[in-house]
Amino acid sequence: MCGIVGYVGKKQAAPILLDGLAKLEYRGYDSAGISVRDGDKDAVIVKAKGRLSKLADKTDQGRAVPGTCGIGHTRWATHGEPSELNAHPHCSDDMNVIGVHNGIIENFQELRQKLIRHDYQFYSETDTEVAIKLIDYYYKKYAGTPVDAINHALVRIRGSYALAVMFKEYPGEIYVARKDNPMILGLNEDGAFLGSDVPAILKYTRKVYYIGNMELGRLSADGVTFYNLDGDEIQKEITEIEWDAESAEKGGFEHFMMKEIHEQPKAIADTLGMYISNGKIDLSSLAKNGAVDENDKASDPEAILKEIGRVYIVACGSAYHAGMIGKSVIEKLAGIPVEVSLASEFRYCDPKLDKNSVVIVISQSGETADSLAALRLSKERGIPVIAIVNVFGSTIAREADYVMYTAAGPEIAVATTKAYSAQLITLYILAMKTALLKGILDEERAKGLMDELAAIPAGISKILEDKERIQWFAAKYANAKDVFFIGRGIDYAIGLEGSLKMKEISYIHSEAYAAGELKHGTISLIEKGTLVIGIMTQNDLYEKTRSNMVEVKARGAYLFGLTSYGNYNVEDTVDFAVYVPKTDENFVASLAIVPLQLLGYYMAVTKGLDVDKPRNLAKSVTVE
Repeated sequence: MCGIVGYVGKKQAAPILLDGLAKLEYRGYDSAGISVRDGDKDAVIVKAKGRLSKLADKTDQGRAVPGTCGIGHTRWATHGEPSELNAHPHCSDDMNVIGVHNGIIENFQELRQKLIRHDYQFYSETDTEVAIKLIDYYYKKYAGTPVDAINHALVRIRGSYALAVMFKEYPGEIYVARKDNPMILGLNEDGAFLGSDVPAILKYTRKVYYIGNMELGRLSADGVTFYNLDGDEIQKEITEIEWDAESAEKGGFEHFMMKEIHEQPKAIADTLGMYISNGKIDLSSLAKNGAVDENDKASDPEAILKEIGRVYIVACGSAYHAGMIGKSVIEKLAGIPVEVSLASEFRYCDPKLDKNSVVIVISQSGETADSLAALRLSKERGIPVIAIVNVFGSTIAREADYVMYTAAGPEIAVATTKAYSAQLITLYILAMKTALLKGILDEERAKGLMDELAAIPAGISKILEDKERIQWFAAKYANAKDVFFIGRGIDYAIGLEGSLKMKEISYIHSEAYAAGELKHGTISLIEKGTLVIGIMTQNDLYEKTRSNMVEVKARGAYLFGLTSYGNYNVEDTVDFAVYVPKTDENFVASLAIVPLQLLGYYMAVTKGLDVDKPRNLAKSVTVE
């Protein structure tokens, strides 16, 4: 959620820090700050509440803060209100240690009292200040190295963290540590970089290191060194990021969200290309980098899918909605029972996991805290885990038994679009491959389904050609106070995602309901002018949902109908109809979600809202 950047090298640090923080604005924040050291001079700390532009103005775009070593942070308040005092970086009483932190320190009150007994004073309400002063305490107590001090502190800290710390006596160095919160380190000929996400440093380098859980690193102008919690030096392999910097820019669109909506055809085509070759589904890439025994049948993902008796899908937010659609498709094609759980509930309900099962964890960032905890719980119970993630080398990707990467590229807007669509594709592929392995799906039917998948990108492009019509409707209904989405089966799951898109960026209260539940209470909310969006893409359920639309229309609702081409009699019922190209009903969510993404986007634009960075939200939820 919070953003961390750092740089040490030959160039001026402050402009690099501000640029990196700007690339992380999509994560959400309420304040920002940087600290820069110029050689042996004392470090300077500058903070500002509100948008990053205030910090940039305060530092004259970084020019007023000279120095070649520095750290920066955008804060999302957890402990302490949003304020300049609570903003990062934080420092020890004598400025000996300065640092920034993502995560939550659960025992910070206990540690704070310990430090007060040792004459430390506190100026903020944050857990981060406690962590920085704890490091300072051990640095002075044992008169050791920064690595020793950080190690002593981390042993006593409970919770999650990504830390970047500077020490007064080590002016050209930055020390980092992480547990459960993301951090990457990068190198180029000008120095070393750190960031809490790839876009922060992508402009400067594509050569990165992924620091592991409970590991430390030291950045200097000469390179990066890694250590374990015993202080022993460890070796890491450098990774080449395949994203290019241009893919993280707006490319002429007004907002990242609209750009990413238009990138869905490519994201889907690229993801299909990763797993379908010459008309065959190839999951050989799922075996995780030699982490399993090649001679062990259980290490073969296809062998596991062939014998699987139950699937558990665990995710949060939009990924959870993708999982609900995945449930329907897997059950229909492969005949396997599927349970879908919110990750935040899964780990606390003591799940009873069948021995002959697989857990699928879905996360765009690969860093979602609750999903990561669910993954670890599943592995503790001996259940193999398949991760569907978009970020290469992310924590969930590294810890899962098997990884299905989505080829969505960097997604900057908080409201996911192309990553969600790519997640759907991987779930379709898993469903089809499992059905083939079990002999439920024959090759001829599979080929027909693959042809349908290959046509989805063109279908989305066709929908986008008519987006001005949805823009007109959105402008008309942007002042709606309540919007209800109704549907059955897959249509209900589509409605959940459409409702989320609307509420998170337009701030309009919206809810999705299973259409058959209307008369069990929900219909009492309908009054004259209430906007009801009915999703009717499933032939067997079409007339049932249309009947529900008639019921709410009789009570004064204004009806928006979303269906497939050919169902033109819907216009006898609804006030405004939107059509998507026909495809296999298992895959229709990939098309039907696009008009709803556009509807939410245009409503937010009409209201003049910050589409890419909606209030109170963050791209990656890396704390519980």
